[in-house]
Amino acid sequence: MDLQAAMSQFFNDKGEIVLAPQLTLAGLAELMYQGDLQLGGGERHCLRFWDFSESREGTPVDYTRTEINTRIKAVAARLQQVGKIGDRVAILANNSPEYLFGFIGALYAGMTPVPLYDPSEPGHADHLKAVFADCEPSFVLTNSGSAAAVREHFAELPSRERPRILSVDSLPDTLAASYMNPMMTLQGQQLMASMSTMPVDQPAFLQYTSGSTRVPAGVQLTNRSILTNVLQIFTAARLRTPLRLVSWLPLHHDMGIILALFVTILGLPNEIMSPRDFIQQPKRWVDQLNRRDSDEGVSVYTVVPNFALELAARYGTPKEGETLDLSALDGIIIGSEPVTEKALDSFRAAFGPHGLVDTVLRPSYGLAEASLLVTTPQTKERPLISYFDRDKLAEGVVEFVEKDSELAVAFASNGQVVRPQALTIVDPETRAELPDGQIGELWVKGDNLAAGYLGREEETAETFANTLGERLPESRAEGMPDDGWMATGDLGAIVDGETYITGRLKDLIVIAGRNHYPQDIEYTVMNASDHVRPDSVAAFSVMADDDAAESTEQLVLVIERDDKADESGDAEAVEKIRGAVTSAHGVTPADIRFVAPNEIQRSSAGKIARRVIQKSYLAERG
Repeated sequence: MDLQAAMSQFFNDKGEIVLAPQLTLAGLAELMYQGDLQLGGGERHCLRFWDFSESREGTPVDYTRTEINTRIKAVAARLQQVGKIGDRVAILANNSPEYLFGFIGALYAGMTPVPLYDPSEPGHADHLKAVFADCEPSFVLTNSGSAAAVREHFAELPSRERPRILSVDSLPDTLAASYMNPMMTLQGQQLMASMSTMPVDQPAFLQYTSGSTRVPAGVQLTNRSILTNVLQIFTAARLRTPLRLVSWLPLHHDMGIILALFVTILGLPNEIMSPRDFIQQPKRWVDQLNRRDSDEGVSVYTVVPNFALELAARYGTPKEGETLDLSALDGIIIGSEPVTEKALDSFRAAFGPHGLVDTVLRPSYGLAEASLLVTTPQTKERPLISYFDRDKLAEGVVEFVEKDSELAVAFASNGQVVRPQALTIVDPETRAELPDGQIGELWVKGDNLAAGYLGREEETAETFANTLGERLPESRAEGMPDDGWMATGDLGAIVDGETYITGRLKDLIVIAGRNHYPQDIEYTVMNASDHVRPDSVAAFSVMADDDAAESTEQLVLVIERDDKADESGDAEAVEKIRGAVTSAHGVTPADIRFVAPNEIQRSSAGKIARRVIQKSYLAERG
């Protein structure tokens, strides 16, 4: 398939994205498949799942273009037999081909998929219960590997209150023949006649927020928002074809599912495995990135959070006698959490000798409310690390300093906004646009924005219906109306055309009138002692106990002990960390606690859940 030609049909001669009003993700997927079929592409292998359940080396499970389409339609047909258009369908499974077949099958059936996860994953039981209470799905799609955990999760509910559970891999291929385009059914025709908006503006699926800072909210992503952002990503990342996507990202996360959906719709090669299999042996991911003889001329792309770079550098280098060639790697999108200089340097040092080119590393910024991506580096100067004066940061100003300065704080640039989309920095109080170099809240506007939060009108208005205040003479919002801006809740600045994320508006630590970014403090902690597990630190503030001399904010650090460290070394590490934080930030931690590996609470997306940890800490303190 000529991917460039396929994508160009959605742009006009001005470079603007133009989507047909009747277009849906399912409709596009079927259109692309039928076109590929006519060109003889039905037997092309497009999906490979690496199964490590029985072999350390992994067993590849492959699917052709036609096999994928058949499995999708089998799921859709079964859902049509038991449900109706508009029903919500939760996906509760591990990373697997069945996850993709179930998700896209729900779209084909005219239903709304809700990507979730295997209930046996630790630490997410409360999140899962909250999501089900919020969206009340009629059906659950799973597979044989997750079915037992799914049934156990619902076992306490009375049978009449349980959603209907369908195992995707138990559905026969023969079901596909009975699939019918839902818009061709009587119900579909009636809905089309009564809808106030076009199909392209209808909800496609519900993406739940991680719940790290609040009760999980269902982000309503529409066909338009997802298609627009996919086209924005395609243009901004300058994807080279032919390509192959390699990913272990959880498919319940927006970054994982949207990218998998994109390549599946277009029939592009997609190689997946489970996050657990990556964590256990990071080298598995590196091996998948390796150039193969049959891949000559194919550009390889992958997407990871920051912590994966350090894990790969530490455990993923080739063994003696092995060859590794990463010269086919054209893009590593790094997102989901702040990108650190240490992780980038470790990865480059480990894999530079094996064909890795620096410019493939692309620290990027996005959020579910924008479908996925907001910024990514679009110049050749990447990855770009800049050093800012810590004292000036506390005043809300970005001022460059030399790397070896005592006040230097390293930040990775997240590049430039993906067009057509607008991004600006505003004062969160006055909503006035701030000039370059001043720190404020990031506001975004574009057709890639979600429709809002399910059942939360007030929160939807607060996030998606903001009005821009006073504009700069050379406004970044040129050509955009004042209304309808999304407030991201993230703090940052734009300097020399580069976007820097400095923290969360609500995660700021304010002690003695000074602002401290938790990521900055956490970075200092990670570099203070080998006793600290990489990317496993939570910094937050609490009010001092009532019997303290003053009722003030105090800094607390909760830290996971390194896998190779012993509990007997905690006390020495605490003193090193206390000294390093006091010296670098001018604030002395009131409490530093070490916990065992994997004990720190994280969101479903793997981010440090500072607010959840803070809540647990306060409950324990009494």
